[in-house]
Amino acid sequence: MKIICFGRNYAEHAREFDNQVPDFPIFFLKPDTSIITRNRPFFYPDFSQDIHYETELVIRINRLGKHIDPGFAHRYYQELTVGIDFTARDLQKKCKQNGWPWEIAKGFEGSAPLGRFIDKSQFEDIQQIAFGLEINGETVQSGNTREMIFSFDHLIAYVSRYFTLKTGDLLFTGTPAGVGPVQIEDRLRAYVEDQVLLDFRVK
Repeated sequence: MKIICFGRNYAEHAREFDNQVPDFPIFFLKPDTSIITRNRPFFYPDFSQDIHYETELVIRINRLGKHIDPGFAHRYYQELTVGIDFTARDLQKKCKQNGWPWEIAKGFEGSAPLGRFIDKSQFEDIQQIAFGLEINGETVQSGNTREMIFSFDHLIAYVSRYFTLKTGDLLFTGTPAGVGPVQIEDRLRAYVEDQVLLDFRVK
């Protein structure tokens, strides 16, 4: 299983870090050991002092495909959920400053809590889906798929030029503005429309 994560896919998030809005999708990978399911807790790692949340919609690939035409990309996923792309911001900053790869800041153990999947058929328009994150009862991040620079179908078609997509692969499709730090004992609740799909604590 591959976990493919897209960065800077919401313009306001790119701007909040003074990054250029990209002309094409930017992606990186996480290992499968980064996934946390069933609302199990996230354990704050001892190698970082600055872990940030990034709330994202996640789609799951349901068939094998390569060089997928954008017009057929919608056939390659049927379910979606909400996930968190945890980032060790202090490690990421050090890696960027030195020109190093920064998977260490994104792919560490437990860095991708994943919610319960739901069928996309319950949404009238896949490009009009609201989602967000609450920490300790306060909304800290909210977005809508209409704000995406590159749609789900575009992302699938683009990445399939480089990788064969397989059943079960996960695509984290980008985060809106409003990312920030988490602390031990925080409770995170992430939702899609009116459904809470992810509810866990930081330990």
